[in-house]
Amino acid sequence: MSDTITLKEEPKKVGKPKWLRVKLPTGKKYTQLRGLVDKYDLHTICTSGSCPNMGECWGEGTATFMILGNICTRSCGFCGVKTGRPDQVDWEEPEKVAQSIKIMNIKHAVITSVDRDDLKDGGSIIWAETVQAIRRLNPNTTLETLIPDFQGNHKQLDRIVSVAPEVVSHNMETVRRLTRSVRIQAQYDRSLEVLRYLKDQGINRTKSGIMLGLGETEEEVIETMKDLKDAKVDIVTIGQYLQPSKKHLPVVDFITPEQFKKYEEIGLKMGFRHVESSALVRSSYKAQKHMT
Repeated sequence: MSDTITLKEEPKKVGKPKWLRVKLPTGKKYTQLRGLVDKYDLHTICTSGSCPNMGECWGEGTATFMILGNICTRSCGFCGVKTGRPDQVDWEEPEKVAQSIKIMNIKHAVITSVDRDDLKDGGSIIWAETVQAIRRLNPNTTLETLIPDFQGNHKQLDRIVSVAPEVVSHNMETVRRLTRSVRIQAQYDRSLEVLRYLKDQGINRTKSGIMLGLGETEEEVIETMKDLKDAKVDIVTIGQYLQPSKKHLPVVDFITPEQFKKYEEIGLKMGFRHVESSALVRSSYKAQKHMT
C-alpha cells in the first residue's frame, strides 16, 4: 500500500493580463483637484472606489460624487459598496455636494448613489434637490445622474425627469442570464423599462453600462446591446469586471482589447451615439465627451 497522499488541487485563479496596468495619475489639473479633495475632505466615488481612470477624468475636469450615504440596501455580488442599514438622510447633502463642485471647479459632474429601498421615495427627493442645488451654484457645470432603478416607480423617476439632467444613466451591469446572480434584487426587464421610460418622458441622452468577465457569451452581450437600443438608449459603456474582494463574485475571464474593440464597432453600427468599450472603462469614463 502506498504512503503517498494526493492533495486536491486548488482551482487556478485567472491572472490579470498586462493590458490592465494603470498609469499613475499626473498633471496640473489632477494635482489641483487631489489637493482640494484632501483639504476639504470632499467625498467622491473616484477616490473611495479607487477608480483606475481618476487621473484621466480629473485631468479633464470631471468627477463623480455619491449621495445618500455609503451603505446600500442591496447586496449585489459585484459591488464593493457596504450593505446594511443606511444612516438617516442628510438633508443638507445637496448643498454640500454643490459647494464641493464649486470648490473643485468641476466642468462636468456625475452624481450617483447607493440604493435606498428603505425610503418611501427611494431617495428621489434628495436626488432632485441635489441637481437643483448644483445648478444654482454651478450654472456652467453639466450633469450626468447615474441613478438606481427606484424599483421602477414612475413617481420617483419623474422627480429625476423634472430636473432634466443633461444625461441620465442607469446600468444594466450584466446580461439577462446572469442578472439574478450578479444583481440579486434587480430585474433585467425592469431596468430596461426604466431606461425606456426616461427616454419617453423627454430625457435627451440616456445611458447604460455593462461589465464583462462574469461568464457571459458574445451572443449574450450583443443581445443586451440590442435590448438597450430597443429601449432607445443613446450611450453604452462596456468594461472589465474586477473582483473587489474574495467575498465577491470571481472573475471568470479577462476580455481581450480586440474583443472590446469588436463590441465598440458593433454598438456604433447599431446606432448608439457613443460607445466606450475597453477593459478600464467605468460608468463615468469620458462622461464629458457624451455631451456632444
